[in-house]
Amino acid sequence: MSLIKRDNPRPIKFTTGINPYAAGSVIAEFGNTKVHITAVVQESVPPFLKGKGQGWVTAEYAMLPSATHTRSDRERKGPSGRTQEIQRLIGRSLRSIVDLKKLGERSILIDCDVVVADGGTRTTSISGAYIALEMAVKKLIKDGLLKDSPIKDGLAAISIGINKNDEVIADLNYEEDSSCETDMNIVMTSSGKFVEVQGTAEGAPFSMEHLNALLSCAQVALKAVIKEQQLALEMLP
Repeated sequence: MSLIKRDNPRPIKFTTGINPYAAGSVIAEFGNTKVHITAVVQESVPPFLKGKGQGWVTAEYAMLPSATHTRSDRERKGPSGRTQEIQRLIGRSLRSIVDLKKLGERSILIDCDVVVADGGTRTTSISGAYIALEMAVKKLIKDGLLKDSPIKDGLAAISIGINKNDEVIADLNYEEDSSCETDMNIVMTSSGKFVEVQGTAEGAPFSMEHLNALLSCAQVALKAVIKEQQLALEMLP
């Protein structure tokens, strides 16, 4: 009997071009989870990269006060440990598919602001951030600042879990996530290579059989995500 109960993600929607001031912008929706994402280009790099002939891609992540069931305070004194972990994950995931030398000495800054949090906010951010990144690069090429795209592959992410009935499910909502025995976030390229695998046993430890089922479930679910990304990019002017 298969351990996988659901390998299809929740309904996915990418609405592009929602911010006229950003080089790339999208609202990414997975089920009820909704993230506002922008990409801004700066003709400079961090001090540690100056003179090295390469660019930089980084990300910031935040949750709006009313994104969850109870209002959360804005992080005015700086990002929390959780926020730092998530924005580092988004940044390094995006850098894994970019030829930074080809980008030149400029930075692309990705901002991910969670409007509604119903599970999978970091994976929704990554999947939407890839679209915003593609839009920013397309604008750089159109403006004559780049000859070719430095993006080497597509990128998508999904959350996977094992529920109390020992079943593997893809794209967890808040209720499913909070009751899962195992929670995992998978980041993959469009060509099927793993970028990051974050998995934790919240309850009982999981077996190798479960791990293989989690990865297989993620691969199937991510094909659906990548298809929706491609459709959104094909609709760009």
